[in-house]
Amino acid sequence: MLRSEGYRAVADGQETTTKRHDSVRLAVIVGALGVVFGDIGTSPIYTLQTVFSPDDPHPVPVSSANVYGVVSLIFWSVMIIVTVTYILLALRIDNEGEGGIMALIALLKRQASTSGRRTAALLAAVGIFGASLFFGDSMITPAISVLSAVEGLKIVEPSMDSFVVPITAVIIVVLFLVQRRGTAAVGRVFGPVMIAWFLAIGGLGVVGIADHPQILKALSPTYAIGFLTGHFGIAFFALAAIVLAVTGAEALYADMGHFGRRSITRGWLFLVLPACTLSYLGQGALILADQSNVSSPFFLLAPEWARLPLVLLATAATVIASQAVITGAYSVASQAGQLGYLPRLRIAHTSESSIGQIYVPWINWLLLVSVLTLVFAFRSSAALAYAFGMAVTGTITITTLLSLYVARKRWGAPLWAIGAAATVLLAVDLLFVGANLTKLVHGAWLPLAIALTAFTLMTTWQRGRQVVTAERERLEGSLQEFVEEIRNGGAPTQLVPGTAVFLNRGKTTAPLAMRANVEHNSVRHEHVIIMSIETEPVPRVPEHERIVIDDLGYANDGIFHVIARYGYMETPDIPAALRMLDPETTEGQLNLDDASYFLSKIELRPGGAGTMAPWRKRLFMATTHATADAADYFGLPRTRTVIMGSRIEV
Repeated sequence: MLRSEGYRAVADGQETTTKRHDSVRLAVIVGALGVVFGDIGTSPIYTLQTVFSPDDPHPVPVSSANVYGVVSLIFWSVMIIVTVTYILLALRIDNEGEGGIMALIALLKRQASTSGRRTAALLAAVGIFGASLFFGDSMITPAISVLSAVEGLKIVEPSMDSFVVPITAVIIVVLFLVQRRGTAAVGRVFGPVMIAWFLAIGGLGVVGIADHPQILKALSPTYAIGFLTGHFGIAFFALAAIVLAVTGAEALYADMGHFGRRSITRGWLFLVLPACTLSYLGQGALILADQSNVSSPFFLLAPEWARLPLVLLATAATVIASQAVITGAYSVASQAGQLGYLPRLRIAHTSESSIGQIYVPWINWLLLVSVLTLVFAFRSSAALAYAFGMAVTGTITITTLLSLYVARKRWGAPLWAIGAAATVLLAVDLLFVGANLTKLVHGAWLPLAIALTAFTLMTTWQRGRQVVTAERERLEGSLQEFVEEIRNGGAPTQLVPGTAVFLNRGKTTAPLAMRANVEHNSVRHEHVIIMSIETEPVPRVPEHERIVIDDLGYANDGIFHVIARYGYMETPDIPAALRMLDPETTEGQLNLDDASYFLSKIELRPGGAGTMAPWRKRLFMATTHATADAADYFGLPRTRTVIMGSRIEV
């Protein structure tokens, strides 16, 4: 009896554990539905409407054959780009669990340190341009998403037309104002709202299909191929709007670190893909039944009594879609700063339980001004659609290219397999890029202009940092020689009690602040910690690998070097890192509670002939004003931080 009860208890415990794990997995999938799929899940609102828009400079004539061809192209574009490129390929290439184009760049930088440096460096530069395109995407997505949802009011009540832009602007302003509070509070409702959204659009799609079931023939690839080959002149230009069906695909990859590959894959395959497919088929059926419905097939698919609730639900869904891409922009800016492509920006963590939830004020206000400018300049989702496609296709093409290269180097995939995949996937991507280039004068120039601006800024910052670092190293001199000079009495100093922490870029050169303290003030502290921060090309560094200590060749002089290692998704916290030190390995008892922190502030002046073009020097120096205060960024106590200045010519 006791044994049977024991077995029953074990079985009950296993069942409880299984149920708990199932609940956790379900919660993660629901969370992914709320964040990851917001952008791509709201694409049915405006995709078909844009394809058949009479305002398009290259309109697609409305006919039964074209409807079948367009719907088939949409379905198979989604299957190839989202399901194959992202779900089956990109999501399997991670950097310590993290995804996104910045993770690919980190992998390429790691590859450049081992072999194929020139190719890896070139592809990393291409990746930076892809990240720059994402910033354009981050500006356009909130504008086009919210505009397209609010435009549903015109279907409910045509007299509301003049209120669409003001209502959109108010929603966007409120959205950006609440960013500082973080997404944790509203994040719990994101998932359920998006589940309701996908069930609603899938259900409405079923209603449309039931009225005209012949539309199901569009699932056959023969209609897509026939449309492309038989009406290439029309189909090619239609691709510039059809690409809107895959907007948000990059979010599947970028948010992999938060939700995991399995949760994203299951959410896509079992809910998002079926719901979006049903919606496109239902809208196609509606247009086949009455060609006058091309003006807004998404909202006209709903019965009249349900249109206002659908507008409200669509507005909520597009706000969620906008939220996802805004937080994505924060992450990209933070990771770019960690990898040395942007200045150190002030970052606020908005959640104690999730390290990935951050708020970057400088990026937030830049996006707000940009999004409002787009809303008032373009005034309709159809006009913005021409700009949107260019950002999306560029990012997708670059992600495909980098993923295939990393797959070849990381997995050792056969060259013939990589070549075959590249031929198919890049051919599709480049076809979309070519189609969007035909809209260059109609708005496609905008994301390219934004991307070129961001790319120039990031590469200029990277180059400027290299110039400043080289000059700084010359002024600082050898750290080892400086320590030996102090020990040998070459630099007479008075020993004062306490602990001094000097932040430095490495351990090869002496901190300027320390050199000034010794040479001009003739003092040194009893314990001197020279602290360097290293950003590894991984998202996070385990705590047990955080600290590396070097006594600089002498175990009893009170001077030693500490490296604090962080991942590119982490924000350094110097006092917290120092608390991890073992007193027995630091040449005596440290008094970290009263330690003084010394920073070397660099004042830049134009000069240094031949280092950079004059306009790049001015841009680099202007960009330095956006750099966050070092004391705040590294978590240093204000009352115990001393800043000492030096001047460097760029």
